[in-house]
Amino acid sequence: MTAAYAFTDYRSQGQTIPYVIVDIAKPPTGKLNLFNLYVALSRSSGRDTIRLLRDFDQQTLMAGHEPELMEEDDRLEKLNIRTKK
Repeated sequence: MTAAYAFTDYRSQGQTIPYVIVDIAKPPTGKLNLFNLYVALSRSSGRDTIRLLRDFDQQTLMAGHEPELMEEDDRLEKLNIRTKK
C-alpha cells in the first residue's frame, strides 16, 4: 500500500508533481474541457510519469474550445496588440 492524496485540476495549477495519476473520464456532473485536460496532464515532470486511471472517450481530446473562452482569448490578444503599440 502506498500513501497518496488527490485534488482537482484547479487545485493543482502551478504545481509540478513527480508522479501523476489522472482521471480524464467524463465527470458525473458538468463537463470536461480542454483547459481542464491541459492542467491535469501538464502537472507532471514528463510523460513517463503520467498514468491514466481508466479508459476515456477520445472525442474529449478532439473537442473544440468553448466559444466564450475563444472570445476572451481574442479580447486579450487585441489588448496585447494595443499595449505593444
